[in-house]
Amino acid sequence: MRMLFTSVALPGHLFPLVPLAWASRCLGHEVLLATTENFVPIAARTGLPVCSFGPPGGIDDLLRTDVTTQQALSGQRYAHGRAFAAIAARNLAGMRTLAHSWRPDLVVSERAEFAGALVAAELGIRRAELHWGVAPLTEYLDALRSVVGEVPPSADDLLNPWPPSLRPSYAAGHRSIQHVPYNGDATLPSWLFEPPRRPRICLTLGTVLPALGNRDVSAFMVELVRELAGLGVEIVIAVDDAVAAQWPALPDAVVHAGRVPMAQALAGAALALNHGGQGTTLTALSVGCPQVLLPQFDDQFDNADAVVKSGAGLRLLPEETTVESVVRACAEVLHNPVFTTAAAAATAEMAAQPGPVEIATSLSGPRA
Repeated sequence: MRMLFTSVALPGHLFPLVPLAWASRCLGHEVLLATTENFVPIAARTGLPVCSFGPPGGIDDLLRTDVTTQQALSGQRYAHGRAFAAIAARNLAGMRTLAHSWRPDLVVSERAEFAGALVAAELGIRRAELHWGVAPLTEYLDALRSVVGEVPPSADDLLNPWPPSLRPSYAAGHRSIQHVPYNGDATLPSWLFEPPRRPRICLTLGTVLPALGNRDVSAFMVELVRELAGLGVEIVIAVDDAVAAQWPALPDAVVHAGRVPMAQALAGAALALNHGGQGTTLTALSVGCPQVLLPQFDDQFDNADAVVKSGAGLRLLPEETTVESVVRACAEVLHNPVFTTAAAAATAEMAAQPGPVEIATSLSGPRA
């Protein structure tokens, strides 16, 4: 069976697809990963066969939306939806060419990659969609309709890695798939194999937020880290190496600042301080790590609310987020075992979901 996986040029969108793509390949299926031209080198590092289906697109399209955290949430989501719709419009011709020449039996797209979904519907190709995030994001489809003039029908299989107990009612019909963390090529430093000397906080704001935020994120993080050190903790900061290299000297409490594989870093952490992105949030839940979440846009608010609903963490809205409020929230989560207990319950629920191999096997079977 030929299985075409499609993603926009953002790591947080591509990486959740990779375990399923590899499971499909290990089952003997032909797998091809398609993305925009600028993202091919990063996608190729997954070890999967990769091709381009269109011109560059991704973070630059989001930057051009000029969205701020003060903007109404629906407006943020619609603006970002228009960016993804514009990427799809540029890629439709390339996707049609690829579909006609490679002739996939199944197209598996992440939910913001619309060109694959539209062409699959046009050609009658079976389609699956990985539904990252808790939010319905209907604004994305409204934006797609305004830019392209149509939206694809619902996928034959909507795959959802969130624990069923944390999904809103609209996702009741989604198929569960176990979240298997993938961080790209990961070199593990020796300190990751050693037990922390003190409770460890892993801090990350993802790859998109530092570019889109309305505040100086780097300055905020440096000030925050200095105050967090007063809690008697170890701190790991997951951030781009180039960003970390520009920071001033950090407290001795900082074990590492730079690129780090999140799955391994969070497995030894007592707390994940993050932005509510899909990958970080689910990875923390999958290893039983409680969280303090600082959502800023799109699905991050719904993801953070889901963690709070589970009892595995606390959330601060942008207008509530100060260095002092974040430190207080971290201290509360660190010192109250109820958060760790709730995180462990979420871990057990996630572990019971069908794994990528099971899902890949069912996707390659006859259509129901």
